[in-house]
This record gives sequence, structure tokens and C-alpha cells, in this order.
Amino acid sequence: MKLYSGDLSPYSAKVRMQIYAKGISDIAIELPPGFMTGEFYKTSPLARIPVLDLGGDVIPESEVISEYLEEIYPQNSMLGATPRETAAIRTVSRIADIYLMNNMFMLSGQGRASTRSADIVKLLSGQVIRGIKALEHYIGTDGFAVSGRLTMADCTLVPALFLVENVIPTVGVEDPIPASPKVAAYWAAIQKNPHAAATLVELHRGLAERRDLIAKMAANEKAKAAEQAGA
Repeated sequence: MKLYSGDLSPYSAKVRMQIYAKGISDIAIELPPGFMTGEFYKTSPLARIPVLDLGGDVIPESEVISEYLEEIYPQNSMLGATPRETAAIRTVSRIADIYLMNNMFMLSGQGRASTRSADIVKLLSGQVIRGIKALEHYIGTDGFAVSGRLTMADCTLVPALFLVENVIPTVGVEDPIPASPKVAAYWAAIQKNPHAAATLVELHRGLAERRDLIAKMAANEKAKAAEQAGA
């Protein structure tokens, strides 16, 4: 099996952290073929990562992949011991996915002040703040999201909170994590977990690469503008 992934993709990070935590060693993690050329749609019609390739039979969507991996690798379960415990895990994971990750993913396109829409930023950041406030109610106080151990809730929360902390200030919105004591305490604690830490190293590497690329593109645009002005 192969997991087509990218360092900065929060949805891919969610699955990677699950793989690390479960100790799965027979899934290759690599960049998808043709991803930067637009050819990836030939592998997966959605052309989004992550994708789990079972040898030509592909599974898209992080949540679906995560559930599939839990079924075929039951060891080190990331779900609950009871249906109610699993429901609590899935609740936190869905808040992180829908309210945090999805809205932050769309907010990332508002980073350039010259083209930023104040209405879009207000709408999307409002949903992020709503999600953080909901987490304050549901999240655990023992260093883990739910159940006092690493679960799928943590796998989704780690990349989601990474995005909130690192991206939301770039659109002119204050990071809402410190204003929620339980979420802030959780975020400080979970980053010390080795599986979370490994995933965060990859996310930070991807963010640094993205920022370098943006800086190079901006420098090229500036050079072209200067050249045209001098012509």
C-alpha cells in the first residue's frame, strides 16, 4: 500500500499520525504522481491528498482512509473501547475537521492583504473560533483529547491546531487558542507526544517550504514589474 501525502497537507498529516501511532510499517508514504502538474486526477478523480493506493484501487478522503486503516489494523486501536467512547472520540475529531481544518484550509487563501476579503475572513474565522469554543467543552484535561490516551481525535486535532496557530494570524485574526484554557493546555501537552511531534516536524517543514516558494514568487513578480517599468 501507498499513502499519497504532502508535508503541509493537514488531512494527510492526520492519517500519517495515525500510521505512526499504530506502528504500521508496510505503508509507503510518498508524494503523489503528477500532483504539481495536474495529472493526479488520473489516479484519483478528486485530485486531493491524502489517497491510499491499494495497488491501483484507491481510497480518497482522510476520514474514510482512517476508518479503513482502523478496520484492517485493529492493533493499537485509535477508537474507543465502547460505542459511547468512540462517539466521544469522533465528536472531537469532527469538530477539528469541520470547524477548524476545513475553514483554516479556505482561510489560507486570504493571506495576501491586497486581495483579501474582509467578509470571507470574518465568516471563516468566526467558524474557527466557534470550533475552538466547542472544543473547550469537550476536550480532555489529561494531555489527550479524549479517553486519557492517543486516539483519532488527537490525530485530527494536531494538524488542525497547527493551522490555527500558524495561519490565522497571517489573515489579521488573533490566534484563539490561548483564550481557551483547556484547549491551550491540551495543545502544549500533546506536542510532547512523540507521534504528534513527528507529524509537527513534517508540517513545519512543509510550511517553511511553502513560505519560501511564496517569497520567491513575490520576488519574481517584483523583478518583472521593475523590468517592465524600466523598459
